[in-house]
Amino acid sequence: MRVALAVEYDGSGFRGWQQQPGGGTVQDALQEALQEFARVPLHVVCAGRTDAGVHALGQVVHFDTTLERSMYSWVRGANTFLPPAVAVRWAQRVPAEFHARSSASSRHYRYVLLNRMHRTGTWHGRVAWHHHPLDLQRMQEAATMLLGERDFSAFRAAECQAISPVKIMQRADIRRHGDLVVLDFVATAFLHHMVRNLVGSLVAIGQGRHRPQWIGELLASRDRRLAAPTFPAAGLYLIAVNYPARWGLPTDDASDFLSLLPVTCPATAATP
Repeated sequence: MRVALAVEYDGSGFRGWQQQPGGGTVQDALQEALQEFARVPLHVVCAGRTDAGVHALGQVVHFDTTLERSMYSWVRGANTFLPPAVAVRWAQRVPAEFHARSSASSRHYRYVLLNRMHRTGTWHGRVAWHHHPLDLQRMQEAATMLLGERDFSAFRAAECQAISPVKIMQRADIRRHGDLVVLDFVATAFLHHMVRNLVGSLVAIGQGRHRPQWIGELLASRDRRLAAPTFPAAGLYLIAVNYPARWGLPTDDASDFLSLLPVTCPATAATP
């Protein structure tokens, strides 16, 4: 049978999601925990690979197994052997044609930026930091230009392996909660470093270095060299991966997203 899991993790101490020589990745930790529980090797496929230092509340994976275990047992069993920074939220049996990556209809990423004069100590590794004042109205005006079907080549890392740079941005908004600036992006899919590159350019606009229309000019140029530098990984979270309702996946409640931060996180949405 095929089983889907929702996984959350603090990416600070990992070398990213994807398994690589030398270990130290989230995929390594999850597969080792599942193997300890199941007593057989299991290979997981994720909805979206995250970089070193990037966090997740709603990463979705699937794996195939011949073992008969309850969904409750998969959750408890995996969590028994996982390190403290990784946890399985739920498990769900899915049809054989379900695929964690290709069956997804959209992904929701959130970037949390601490915007004040002094850096953080207690939130180190969980938020990014920018000490210059930011004009959110200018940033939001620029963000509206990202909506719809766009070629995001100007915000694509050189090592990106995506077949096409064209993605559909469904949501791009920016809010302030005290000293925190929260940027939310929902799209059909994302390119490598796309969110962190978008944040870098939006912050440059908020700082007054460019007009809001600069975002449109960057999109038209399709030239990564013209955009702002990539922002740090620490502030980036994969909040949710959304699937059509026909797959019957649980609605993932991520409302406990970093309870120390005054940010309300929407639950995972199922799309028709």
